[in-house]
Amino acid sequence: MAARAYWQGQIRLALVSIPVEIYNATSSSATVAFHQIHEPSGKRIKYEKVVPGVGPVDTDDIVKGYEVSKGNYVLLEQDEIDAVKLESKRTLELIQFVDADAIDVLYFEKPYYVVPADELAEEAFIVLREALRRTKKVGLGQLAMRGREYVVSLKPCGRGMVLETLRYADEVRKAQSYFRDIPDSKPDADLLDLAETLIEKKSAKFDASEFHDRYVDALKGLIEKKKKAKGGKKILEDVEEPGAPRKGNVIDLMAALKKSVDSGGGAAAKAGAAKKPAAKKPAVEKAPARKRA
Repeated sequence: MAARAYWQGQIRLALVSIPVEIYNATSSSATVAFHQIHEPSGKRIKYEKVVPGVGPVDTDDIVKGYEVSKGNYVLLEQDEIDAVKLESKRTLELIQFVDADAIDVLYFEKPYYVVPADELAEEAFIVLREALRRTKKVGLGQLAMRGREYVVSLKPCGRGMVLETLRYADEVRKAQSYFRDIPDSKPDADLLDLAETLIEKKSAKFDASEFHDRYVDALKGLIEKKKKAKGGKKILEDVEEPGAPRKGNVIDLMAALKKSVDSGGGAAAKAGAAKKPAAKKPAVEKAPARKRA
C-alpha cells in the first residue's frame, strides 16, 4: 500500500489480538489554499514572532503558557508537556459494543481505514468484521495517538473496517439551548403529506460523486482565467444568489409544495376546463320551447 500508516498496533477483543494498520480516510488536497503575497514584489509574506516593546524573538526563547487570568500565564516547558503525554500501548481494546445507530452523529469526528497488518492477522480480522456486521454492533474503546487519547468506534466497511474518533461529551454543545424557542406544535396534515410525497419523489441511493464543491470549482476556474489573462486583468464574476424568504412567506407553503410535487397540475386544470362546455347543454334544449311559442 502506497500510503503511510497513520497508526500501527493491535485490536484486542478479550484474549484475541489482531495486528492492524490505520490510514487516513479523508484528504484535504481538494481544497484551494491561498498565500498572502506582497503585490509590488510578488513575494510571499512571512511572519516574525515578536513581543510588544521587545521586537523579534528567537524561537529558543519561546515557551507555552496557559492564561489563568488576564495577562497572567502559567509557563510550561515542552519537556514538561511531553512528560504527561499518554504513552500509546499500540493497543485498541474493545471494551463495549453498542447498536450501530445508537451514537449521535454529533459525536463522530474523523474516519480512518483499518486493515490487517499482515496475512497472519487476516483470519481474526475477518471474523471480527463479520461478527460486527451480523450483530449490527459497533465496537467502542479508547486509543492513544500522537500524545492524545481518543474515544473511538469500530465498524465494518466493505472488506475492511472503519475506525472513527469520537468527541467527548463535554465537547458537544447541548441542543436544547438552540432549539428551545422553536414551537412544539404539530404541522398541518395536508402540508405534511405533501412534504412526505416530495421527499419520496426525490429519494435515491446516496452517491457522493454526484456532489461537487462548486465554490472550489469556481475558484479553480478563476485561477485558470487569471493565468491566461495578460497584465493582471481583474476578473469579476458575480453570481446572483436567491433572495432570502420574507417573513410571512409561509402563506405560500401549500402552493409551493403542490407545485413541487405535481408539476403536471396545469394539465389537470386544462382537463377540468375542457369539461366546462358540457355544462352549457341545457341552453341547447331551450330550442323546442321557442318552437312552441
